[in-house]
Amino acid sequence: MKSFHGWRIVAAAAALQCLQAGLLHSAFGAYVAVLVEERGWSKTALSGAAALQSLEAAVLGPLLGWVIDRSGAKRMIIGGIIVFALGFMVLSRIETIGGFYAAIVIIAIGASFSGYFPLTVAVVQWFARKRARALSAMGCGLAAGGLAAPAVAWCMQTFGWRPTAFGSGVLLLLVGLPLAMTIKSRPEDHGQTLDGLPPAPPPAIGAQAPPAQREFTAREALRTRAFWLLALGHGVALLIVTAVNVHAITHMKEGLGYSVAQASFVITLMTLGQAGGVALGYAIGDRFEKRYVAALCMLMHAAGMLMLTYAANSLMLAAFAALHGAAWGLRGPFMQAIRADYFGRNAIGMIMGLSGIVIALGQVGGPLVAGAFADVFGDYRAGFTLLALVAGMGSLLFVMARKPA
Repeated sequence: MKSFHGWRIVAAAAALQCLQAGLLHSAFGAYVAVLVEERGWSKTALSGAAALQSLEAAVLGPLLGWVIDRSGAKRMIIGGIIVFALGFMVLSRIETIGGFYAAIVIIAIGASFSGYFPLTVAVVQWFARKRARALSAMGCGLAAGGLAAPAVAWCMQTFGWRPTAFGSGVLLLLVGLPLAMTIKSRPEDHGQTLDGLPPAPPPAIGAQAPPAQREFTAREALRTRAFWLLALGHGVALLIVTAVNVHAITHMKEGLGYSVAQASFVITLMTLGQAGGVALGYAIGDRFEKRYVAALCMLMHAAGMLMLTYAANSLMLAAFAALHGAAWGLRGPFMQAIRADYFGRNAIGMIMGLSGIVIALGQVGGPLVAGAFADVFGDYRAGFTLLALVAGMGSLLFVMARKPA
């Protein structure tokens, strides 16, 4: 009997997430801090590049979902890695803010084609009962990638940001392409079953077979209240996540007096908290109602953001790292597990893609609000406080997101 391939896909997806998180998400704040100092570009302008990534993902999301639902994720991921690597190589050569934006567009396209969205769909197709556990295991890669933040900062200080960006592109090609070859389509296409479990025996004579999960089309999902509540709640959560990714290092450097290396260490602590949240998600799996777990995580995001904003000492920064990191690690994998639980697997790519249009409001808004408030008021306090309050109230969106009938 063949060994179950689903967990190999999870391992490959986790490794690809680790690359993306380490080289882009966790490192982007370091690039912002260095370019603000070296080039004198405004925080708002650099935040616009982060917003551009989110807008690109929102525009392409439904198309990506449609293609994945019909053709699978493997080819898309391979092409995405090549474009992703090319974007970093272009970034290493930029001289103007326009060139920076062009490089970010290329990076964003590659990241979308090879990142969280197609990898999540690939994993969801292989699991049902262990779906939250599998997605949490994949999330370990995202958490582990955050540990690279000090390494990237060290490379920037030692070799410069240009060689660091070019080396990132080379690393993606050497490591990412072999990992992408592990991805496969649905288990039914390879003689395997969901979760690797033995096929269900036929019902006894006269017994009624258990009802199968209803498979929603994308159009049917759009007509449910749960689709919109989940999308809005997810978007509100990313107000905090993207603002922290882009601006936390600069806030700690300029507002709190820490060096880039010290601020990167706090991001590493946050990543350890994220890893703890992912581990908790793996442990509890599908035992608790996911929408209540997500609501609790929103309150943790808000409390952590306030700790970062008003940090008077290193203990408050450690509290931020623990609360925000754990909330991110626990909540993130549950977002897609909830959607698959509610709407099924057949159209999950398109449903995720359409959700991404709404979610992008948070991805775009978080960095822009924080950056604009910082340029106007001279620090991040007002913008960060506003985002924290909105995230706290966003917990109610998940509480109200009941499974559609």
